[in-house]
Amino acid sequence: MAGPTLTDIARAAEVSTATVSHALNGTGRLGESTRRRVREVAAALGYGSRRTPLTRTGTLGLAVTTYAGAAWNYLEVPYFSRLLTAAAATAHAHGYALTILPAVRGGETLWHTLSVDGMLLLDSPEDDRVLRALRARGIPVVFDGRPTDPHPGDVWVDNDHAATTREVLDHLAAAGADRIALHAGFGREYYTGAVTRAYGEWCRERGREPAVIAFDPDDAPGHAFDRAFSGRSCDAVHSVYDPGGRQVLAAAARHGLRIPDDLLLVCASEDPAYGGPGPAVTTVSLRPEAIAETAVTALAALLDPALPDPPPGGLTVPARLCRRASSSRGSG
Repeated sequence: MAGPTLTDIARAAEVSTATVSHALNGTGRLGESTRRRVREVAAALGYGSRRTPLTRTGTLGLAVTTYAGAAWNYLEVPYFSRLLTAAAATAHAHGYALTILPAVRGGETLWHTLSVDGMLLLDSPEDDRVLRALRARGIPVVFDGRPTDPHPGDVWVDNDHAATTREVLDHLAAAGADRIALHAGFGREYYTGAVTRAYGEWCRERGREPAVIAFDPDDAPGHAFDRAFSGRSCDAVHSVYDPGGRQVLAAAARHGLRIPDDLLLVCASEDPAYGGPGPAVTTVSLRPEAIAETAVTALAALLDPALPDPPPGGLTVPARLCRRASSSRGSG
């Protein structure tokens, strides 16, 4: 098997071929960190050594790559924590260990030297540097969430976000809401875009004015809702991120809005705390356990020549609307 070329190393390290040449030959005016990273990537790809078929490690990797520009602990988010538990159990059932990677930038050396047989990427955003590094190394990938720019042969597991969004909006409309706001617009992953597009289409079909309120993870008091709530310009909110429901509740309390009498609420979340005490909040469950089992099983099939490859494209796990008091005024 032919060894990697300078172009292969440049692609994986995200530098020019000239930079690779200077780094490997000790020439040029390069920063020490760049020179070291290029050499580490070259070593990881087997440059300068006799190439042999990939040695299996018996390990799968898992990473959340959306919002990778800043350190954050996705283990604290109920969706991810539940998915990770199910992913580990499924990996073990298929004979693999599971390595959970931190949310760091794709340019870090870690992604070019990581020793895994395959990767499960969660919420891969536009221009995902981690994904580019993995593709350059030829590491098989299965996605939780449709990639924004899928390649032929890519496999992903996702919910039908358009159908789920319409179900939520129809439910709120049936409960009497006619000015439904969408709390979204933060991420660049496919999920956010799919929900926002479905919301816009639903509003246009019914001649309603869309109102997208920007989500901010640090907005615990829910100040993003101040204008809408003070002017009573919305009577229902569908929040697509886990903390969003708590932000809506905080803002509603500050503005003297009662739930569900004055304001209906649905939030996408796996957090059991939304079930009460206080107003029990209707949630959308994206069923992370089912997604994890499906995705890890598909990745294991890609790695096992004795098993048929999963069909390329999307594998759909239906979401579940868990109706509670926050979205019903008695007619829900």
